[in-house]
Amino acid sequence: MTKKPWLNSYGDMPHDIDPEACPDLVTMFERAMLRFADKSAFTCLGQTLTYRDVDMQSRAFAAFLQSHLKIGKGDRVAVMMPNLLAFPIAMIGIARAGAVQVSVNPLYTPRELEHQLNDAGATVIVAFGGVASTVAQVASHTTLRHIITVGSVDPALTEPAGATLEHAVPFDHVIEAGSRLILEPVMLNGDDLIFLQYTGGTTGVSKGAALSHRNLVANVVQFKAVNAGNLRESEEVVVSAIPLYHIFALMVNFITYFSVGGHNWLVTNPRDLDSLVDVFKASRCTIFTGVNTLFAGLASHPRIGEVDFSWLRMAGGGGSSIIEATSAKWKAVTGVFIREGYGLSETSPIVSFNPSYVTEFNGTTGVPLPSTDIRILKDDGSEAGIGETGEVCVKGPQVMRGYWQKPEANAAAFAEDGYFRTGDIGLLDKRGFLKIVDRKKDMIIVSGFNVFPNELESVISACEGVRECACVGVEDERTGEAVSAYVVRTSGSTLDAETLIAYCRSQLTAYKVPRHVVFVDVLPKSTVGKVLRRELRS
Repeated sequence: MTKKPWLNSYGDMPHDIDPEACPDLVTMFERAMLRFADKSAFTCLGQTLTYRDVDMQSRAFAAFLQSHLKIGKGDRVAVMMPNLLAFPIAMIGIARAGAVQVSVNPLYTPRELEHQLNDAGATVIVAFGGVASTVAQVASHTTLRHIITVGSVDPALTEPAGATLEHAVPFDHVIEAGSRLILEPVMLNGDDLIFLQYTGGTTGVSKGAALSHRNLVANVVQFKAVNAGNLRESEEVVVSAIPLYHIFALMVNFITYFSVGGHNWLVTNPRDLDSLVDVFKASRCTIFTGVNTLFAGLASHPRIGEVDFSWLRMAGGGGSSIIEATSAKWKAVTGVFIREGYGLSETSPIVSFNPSYVTEFNGTTGVPLPSTDIRILKDDGSEAGIGETGEVCVKGPQVMRGYWQKPEANAAAFAEDGYFRTGDIGLLDKRGFLKIVDRKKDMIIVSGFNVFPNELESVISACEGVRECACVGVEDERTGEAVSAYVVRTSGSTLDAETLIAYCRSQLTAYKVPRHVVFVDVLPKSTVGKVLRRELRS
């Protein structure tokens, strides 16, 4: 294959970026908070914070972590909440204290939360009231020492934290107490960690992608380069419906647009499309990012015609493949097509993106970002030619240093030459644009969220009456894919689908729960006894 064919498609875009353009993410934040002090930074549920507000409150939060909770450089602090104003304050505060943020999905069950907290070794959690009971169930079985609770101006989102969490400190109290403390500056460099971003990985075992300040700084600079034509300093208005605990929204919506003085409207409940339409009407957004199902739902919403989209310059899609028909419907409504990109938690996350000069949907995820190298490897390890498929392998300054305390997983994830094996199957066309043609073969994508069969099968197999099972993805009009579980009962069991699904709901986040249960006498297996999921999908 021609060496880096995508470089011929760069146009005015630089071939390389400087990953040391900013020494660390805290410096990037502080420069923005000083430069854009009087501008609106975040709006959520009727309240707005300026960049100065974010500066003062995140400084207070960091000082409280240092002085009262004795959090130092490298300590892990979990954040478990939807998109609320407390999220950016906590995140910047954690970074200013030199600590590492562990982003936790607030939909997690106690089992999932307990594993992640203990794996990360988190000693503090910042949790919104709606998950108080979940945290309470596992706190004594984890490494947690301190709990900070976040209320909401929307009572429907919050349950009384005091009823279930003893010795928890309210977020407002932290900010008030911290404002009277002095923050001791922490010496940081690009190698220091800033996030443990948990991902299922190819095996389904939850692992933390260890992302450094340099990883995130590099990806911000890379994204600015590929999207230069759609990015205007101090003028951008972003609607963030994707949760900030997802690396795509965290890096693109939050960090990148914060660095250029953008105004970010945080959407706490993106499933409430009626309220989301109201946010569009009020914000006059210039940038919107989402997954295919969100774009599709909005495009067909009966009130979407009320929105003036003349301000919208860029719609970015990721998390799962964008369907051409969805982009066409979105463009018919807004006048803007969906510009697709590709990435993973392990790559901070963006690997490729359609440059700003692209004017129509093309079914690809664009060109590899500056300073990013991609190799498409066949099963025999040889490099694929133009138009030939193989595993997408990536090298670049945005690629993680490795999985948190998982040396065996790292050995499997990285080739000897340092390229990260994504497990996704793709090809490069003659222009060097990347097309993902398949994905990690067993992974299921439900509404943009990765679901790994191994985890589901482990949970289902623990249910009384189950001898063995296998899970696969099936097409679903609403969520793109849904989980279908094939179950072999134990002898004499009367287990039914309703009982099994109820059990799964107690153990799994809602999007992981099987939509379909099929009871079978045997599962298809290879000669060595491995379940052949592909035969269940056919």
